[in-house]
Amino acid sequence: MYIKIKRILDFVLSLAALLIFWWLFVIIALLIKLEDGGNIIFRQRRIGIHKKEFSIYKFRTMKMDTPKDIPTHMLKDPQSYITKTGAFLRRSSLDELPQLFNILKGDMSIVGPRPALYNQYDLIKERDKYGANDIMPGLTGWAQINGRDELPITVKAEYDGEYVKKMSFLFDINIVIKTVFSVFTADGVMEGRHESNTDGRK
Repeated sequence: MYIKIKRILDFVLSLAALLIFWWLFVIIALLIKLEDGGNIIFRQRRIGIHKKEFSIYKFRTMKMDTPKDIPTHMLKDPQSYITKTGAFLRRSSLDELPQLFNILKGDMSIVGPRPALYNQYDLIKERDKYGANDIMPGLTGWAQINGRDELPITVKAEYDGEYVKKMSFLFDINIVIKTVFSVFTADGVMEGRHESNTDGRK
């Protein structure tokens, strides 16, 4: 029952957020464009519910010549690829804002396991053990507030499985509140310095 209510809440809240924060989208878009003139939005192949692929949206934080679909930690010098605007967007997690459109479309939920890259076979396999590939991926999740980039893949999948078992309205509210706190403190962010940093983003 909650799954159906959750989808309605996702749609209403993501639409409301887009209407309220449209001005922030405009400012960020201008900053990205003014810095290097490249694309504003970065699209990337991700794994959604039932392991169906979809394109995730993010504000572009890396230079246009950055290799695609490669986790940040696997780049030779990750920091050299990140733009000045991008560094701020990553620290503040504002680069994730365009995923509100993914939520509106039904690709994602506000809360759920973070969508894996299409080639993160080890994480996808681990999540299969816990049924975490059979629910909608989220903008934030239980693993995100319990370590984020610091978590090894096996532990991250365990947290995702724990979310599957505990998923409820109150649990989601708890995760959202803790996510806001984590964003303000940049808790668990280790840009390009840990094997579990699998964002592979631009």
